[in-house]
Amino acid sequence: MFQQIIQAYKTSFSGLSKETWLLSIVILVNRCGYMAVPFMGLYVTKSLHRPASDAGIIISLFGVGSILGATAGGKLTDMFGFRPVQIFSSLIGGLFFLVFSQVSHFNTLCVLAVLISFFCDAFRPANFTAIAAYAAEGKETRSYSLNRLATNIGWAVGISIGGIIASFNYQLLFIVDGVVSILVAFAIFMFLPAVKGFRKAVAAKLEGIIVRKPWQDPLFIKFLLLTTVFATCFFLMFRVVPVFFKEVWHLDEALIGMVLGVNGVIIALFEMVMISKIENKRSPVFYIVTGVLIVGLSFATLMLPKFLPVVVALISVTCFTFGEMFAIPFVNTFVIKRSNEFNRGQYAAGYTVAWSIAQVVGPTGGFYLAEKLGYSPLWICIVVLLLFCAYGYSTLNLSEDQTPVSS
Repeated sequence: MFQQIIQAYKTSFSGLSKETWLLSIVILVNRCGYMAVPFMGLYVTKSLHRPASDAGIIISLFGVGSILGATAGGKLTDMFGFRPVQIFSSLIGGLFFLVFSQVSHFNTLCVLAVLISFFCDAFRPANFTAIAAYAAEGKETRSYSLNRLATNIGWAVGISIGGIIASFNYQLLFIVDGVVSILVAFAIFMFLPAVKGFRKAVAAKLEGIIVRKPWQDPLFIKFLLLTTVFATCFFLMFRVVPVFFKEVWHLDEALIGMVLGVNGVIIALFEMVMISKIENKRSPVFYIVTGVLIVGLSFATLMLPKFLPVVVALISVTCFTFGEMFAIPFVNTFVIKRSNEFNRGQYAAGYTVAWSIAQVVGPTGGFYLAEKLGYSPLWICIVVLLLFCAYGYSTLNLSEDQTPVSS
C-alpha cells in the first residue's frame, strides 16, 4: 500500500520537462520574495503614520497597476518573447521595490505603487506563456499544477518570513523583496534557455495571415466574463470568510490561520497526483464545471447551523480546495488550447486581467453586501453566481476553430 502511494507520487511528477522544473523553481523563489504587498497597508498606517484612507489609495493603485501591467505584459510577450519580458519585468520591478523602501513622500509612493504592480504583473502573462512553451506534449495541465504548487509553497514561505521581517523593520521588507526579484531576473537569464530568433521567426510565420486578437474572439470573451465572476467569488474565501469566522463564529486568529492553511496543505499533498490521474481523461470544461460546483458547495456549507464551527469551517475549506484543484488547472489549459503561438501572450494577459479585476472588486463588493444584507444573503448570492458560472462554462466549446486567419 505504502509503495503504491510512493509510486503514485513518482508518476505524478515524472515526464515533465527540465525547463518546466527550472521555471517552477524560479516561480517558487519569485513568490517567496513577493512578501511586501500583503503588509503594504500596515506599512502605510503603522510605519509612515498615515490614515487608513491613504493605505486604501495605495492598495487600490496596486490594483490599477496590476491591470495595466498584465495587459502590457501580454502584448510585449507576443512581440519579444516570454523570456526577455520575465527578465526585465523582474529586474525593473525589483529596483522600484528598493526605491519604495527609501521614500516616504505620499504622492511619490502612489506613483511607485502603480509602477511596482505594473512590472510585477507584466511578469505573469510572460510566465504563463513560458509554461506552455516548455511543457511536454500532453502534460500542460500537470505543468501548470507544478507551477501552482511552487507558487503556493513560495507564497506560504514568503508571507511567513515577511511577517517576521515586518515585526522588526518595514523598510527591510521591501529591500528583501526587491533583491529577490532582481535575483529571479538573473536566474531566468542564467538557467532558462533562450528562444533564438524569436522576433524573426514570428515575423516570417505571420506573413500573409491575420492573427485573431482575444477581443475578437467571442468565445474567449465569454470565458473571461465567467472567469471574472468565478475569481470574484474565489477571493472572498481568503478576504471575507476569515472575518465571518471571527465575527460570527468567534474563532480566534490562530485557529482561522490554521483552518485556511489546510488549503495549501491539501494542494501540496494531492493536486499533482490528482491531475496526473485525470489529465486527458475528460475535456477541460468537464473538470472546470465540476470544480466550480464544488466551490459553490463550500460556500453553501457556511449556511449550516453553528454547531462545532471549527468542523464546519474545515469542511468548507476542504471542499473549496478540491473545487479549486479541479477548476483552476483546467481553466489554465483552456487558455492554452484556445490560443496559439502568435497570440498566447495576449490571451494570457486577458486571463490575468480577469483575476486582477476580481481581486479588486471581490473583497470590496463582498464586504459591502455583508454589511448591508448580512453574511447568509452574501453566501446565497455567491452560490447563485457559481451555479451561473458552472452553466456558462458548460456551454463553452473548446474545439471551435482558433487558428490564424489567412489574408
